[in-house]
Amino acid sequence: MQDKNSPEMNIHWYPGHMTKAKRMMDENIKLVDMVIEIIDARAPLSSRNPDIDSLAKNKYRLVLMNKSDMADEKENVKWVKYFEDKGIRCIPVNCRNAQTIKNLDKIIKDVCKEKIERDRKRGILKRSIKIMVAGIPNVGKSTFINAISKKSSAKTGNKPGVTKGKQWISYKGEFEFLDTPGLLWPKFDDVNTGIILAIIGSVNDEILDICALSYKLIEILKVNYPGLIKEKFDIDESMEAPMILEEYTKKRNLIKTKGEIDIQRGAKLITDDFRNVRIARITLEKPENEPIALT
Repeated sequence: MQDKNSPEMNIHWYPGHMTKAKRMMDENIKLVDMVIEIIDARAPLSSRNPDIDSLAKNKYRLVLMNKSDMADEKENVKWVKYFEDKGIRCIPVNCRNAQTIKNLDKIIKDVCKEKIERDRKRGILKRSIKIMVAGIPNVGKSTFINAISKKSSAKTGNKPGVTKGKQWISYKGEFEFLDTPGLLWPKFDDVNTGIILAIIGSVNDEILDICALSYKLIEILKVNYPGLIKEKFDIDESMEAPMILEEYTKKRNLIKTKGEIDIQRGAKLITDDFRNVRIARITLEKPENEPIALT
């Protein structure tokens, strides 16, 4: 779905610490019984790092679909079924709300029941379950660990790249969580993946063309949520994305000193509106749809 005035984007962000992080995870995977992968409910496919599947083979697995409170509730249900149909246990959570993960220790024990039973038969009753928490940048790994352990042991931040090294956090003497840095993969096979990750904030904003990114967001809204732009902003969404952004910027009264509209600020604000759920609870990917062509 390429708008004739919408520039192409080819996003690539793989800072040096990610190479070190991948090496660290490779070295530590043998120490753990289980891998919990945190993904973003607003982009459940794009926010899954394919490297984690190979890294975690032969380990117990659990996928936590974080930020589910920011995503479309109906789509959350569809995505849980999507993963379960593929044999992947998936739980929608909001790691900033401890209530959504209060029963997670029971779920972890259920997923690892074969190991627990094996240990019991060998007379080992108090061995902790060691868990690697993995995922791409800014999906809430450290927030999850702090919530489940009821501590502030893991560093958190609303931007990618806060966690730089490994951190072990113990909980109840039953679990040991290994917090790992956010890990992308060196090259996105599908350019749309990079665009969606940039929209949800998993790519450093400083390397992005924020206007081009906002055009892509507008295009997705037009396809996945027809009528929403008209409803929320009273803007004719039959227009091309750059014109919609221009109208949005005018309506938000973002004007430069010489009376020109400030498109850069408009682009940043509409992207922030999405990220802070000021437009609606939005899911960028739907399991029943083919990927939206954005280039």
